[in-house]
Amino acid sequence: MARYHVSATVNGDEVDFLCEPEQTLLDVLRDELHLTGTKEGCASGDCGACSVMLDGRLVCSCLVMGAEAGDCSIETIEGMAEGERLHPLQQKFLDYAALQCGYCTPGLLVAAKALLERSPDPTEIETRYWLAGNLCRCTGYDKIIRAVLDTAAEMRGE
Repeated sequence: MARYHVSATVNGDEVDFLCEPEQTLLDVLRDELHLTGTKEGCASGDCGACSVMLDGRLVCSCLVMGAEAGDCSIETIEGMAEGERLHPLQQKFLDYAALQCGYCTPGLLVAAKALLERSPDPTEIETRYWLAGNLCRCTGYDKIIRAVLDTAAEMRGE
């Protein structure tokens, strides 16, 4: 079977990779590019654990074929922090203990970052709707929502 040569930008870096026609973007990120922060939870787009940004759109990477990512810009959880400095959302998740097992956390953080880039002053309802595609079996969501809303306020300078 033929492998596809793909060039893309991942977390600001130009990358090239080879992928099989059936490999999803999630498979490519984890297996070819060794970016294992993005998790596979359901392989059907229902849990949000594999959320990444693809050309500025929040997507489930398990639903995108790796070969479709050519010439695209991809942002994963590994691209959120700047060196050793955590993104404000990452820090608030720690401050609020908004994670337990951590499996869903990368997808939630990527989705929350997308929300705050789109809407710097989200309401609680808007935040809950935006993150509804990300399933967490441990936390009960309240700490997650509080962390996102507090991050939004902090980023606005309040």
